[in-house]
Amino acid sequence: MRVAILGGTGDIGEGLALRWGADTDHAVVVGSRDPEKATAAATDYRDRLADRGHEATVESAANGVAAADADVVILAVPPYHVGDTVETVADDLPEDAVLVSPATGMKRDEDGFHYHRPGAGSVTRVAVDAAPDDIPVVGCFHNLAAGRLADLDADLGVDTLVVADDDAARETVTDLAESIEGLRALDAGPIANAAEIESLTPLLINLAMNNAGLHDLGVRFD
Repeated sequence: MRVAILGGTGDIGEGLALRWGADTDHAVVVGSRDPEKATAAATDYRDRLADRGHEATVESAANGVAAADADVVILAVPPYHVGDTVETVADDLPEDAVLVSPATGMKRDEDGFHYHRPGAGSVTRVAVDAAPDDIPVVGCFHNLAAGRLADLDADLGVDTLVVADDDAARETVTDLAESIEGLRALDAGPIANAAEIESLTPLLINLAMNNAGLHDLGVRFD
C-alpha cells in the first residue's frame, strides 16, 4: 500500500511514518506545503529507521504530488487547515483513494484544553464537505499520543476509533491501522459520531497534564 501523509512533518505524521516504516512494507510519502521540509523529515525518518535495522520506503513530496498516486491519504494537518488542504489536493487524488482525518479542534484556557467543535459538526465532517463526492473519508487516529507513537521503544497497546460512511474505506483504514503493532482499530459507526471521538483528545491531554506518569496516555477499551 502507498500511504501519503500530508503534513507528515508534524508530530502525528512523524509517529505514523515511523510506525509504518518499522512494522510494515507500506511505502510512505511524507507530504508538506514546503517540499524541502518534507525532504528533511523523510531523510530523518529513514535514518532513524535504518539505525534500528529497518529498510523502509519513506519518500517525500509536495502535498499534491504526494497525494497523486496514494492509496490512502492522511490529513495530518492542523484542524483549521483540513478543508483547505483537501481542496488543494482534490484534483490530484486518484479515483480510488481514501482520505483519513485524525485532526481534532481544540482551544485552551487557564483551566485546560477543550473541544472546539466546528460549525460542520466535526473536523472529520469538514474533510467530507471539502472532498470530491466520489472520495470516501474516514476518521481515525484522533486520540493517539504523538510522543508515544513516535517512540519505537514504546509498546502501544492502545485503541483507535474508526468512523466512516463507506464500508470498504472503513475496512481499508482499519487494516492499515492494525498493521501498526499494538494498535487496535474499533468500529465507532458513521461519521455522524466523529465529534464524540474527537472530543476525547482534549480530555486525554488534560489527564496527562494533571497526573504524573500519564504523559503518553492512550485509551484501551476492554
